[in-house]
Amino acid sequence: MSTEGQEYQNYSRNMHDQCRSLMYYHVTFTMADGTSFDGIIEGVDGDEVTVLAGEDVMDRESEADEDSRQYYGGYGGYGGYGGYGRPRRRFRRFRRRRFPVGSLAALALLPYLAPPPYPYYVGYPYY
Repeated sequence: MSTEGQEYQNYSRNMHDQCRSLMYYHVTFTMADGTSFDGIIEGVDGDEVTVLAGEDVMDRESEADEDSRQYYGGYGGYGGYGGYGRPRRRFRRFRRRRFPVGSLAALALLPYLAPPPYPYYVGYPYY
């Protein structure tokens, strides 16, 4: 076997082991082509990784409301929001996707801040 093939096998095995160790964690994936996304590793089998990839979704109802809303004079706003319309609601959903292990360039855990210890500081006293 050539040296190049051996290196690819070692890289693929290391990435496979790294995916297994980060299973069920929210991680950032960097692909070999330079794109990146975040997701949760759901499974690793053979040469593929099953990922719950996160995507942002905007509320469709708010788009329809903006089009049908009447113009209120004065400040030029819709519904009293100062000209910007009603704020759109944003949702996060996850879709199952499969990727070959060889197309992954890097994995990194998403940093989460630890919650503050109890009791929480509110900023004003309760009486």
